[in-house]
Amino acid sequence: MISRIVVTGGAIIRDDLGRILLQRRSDYGDWGLPGGGMEPGERIEETMIREVKEETGLDVISYELASIYTGERMKYTYPDGNEVVFVMFLFNVRVHLNGKLAEDERTLCFEDENNESLQLMFTSLDEIEIDTINKVQKPVLIDLIQEKQGILR
Repeated sequence: MISRIVVTGGAIIRDDLGRILLQRRSDYGDWGLPGGGMEPGERIEETMIREVKEETGLDVISYELASIYTGERMKYTYPDGNEVVFVMFLFNVRVHLNGKLAEDERTLCFEDENNESLQLMFTSLDEIEIDTINKVQKPVLIDLIQEKQGILR
């Protein structure tokens, strides 16, 4: 039984080479985009900005709505058995990366106080291993790889 609908704000953050910032999350252990759940009274863009700061340490300079994902594909069962359906708002986001990357020029240097992010790495679309992506975010990454257009997905 589905217990609730969770509205999330997520960020598609690209570096100067067009690579996308992926986050390996501590709660799932798999990869996805930075983002998280809306809190009461927040606007969705405030959710995304807050979550980007909490999970990556980055300040959002500018953003635009990229896509909204809803429906059956957004159903998720947590390890504890709770079932939710996500309504996912994704934004194309610009941030300052000066001095924030490790020597490999891919890894974002940041340790969040809640340990939500195990690893933050810029990855080109053709390098993404879709099997390592969080189940509910797979459609998002597949669409990015295939360059699908359109707000509603």
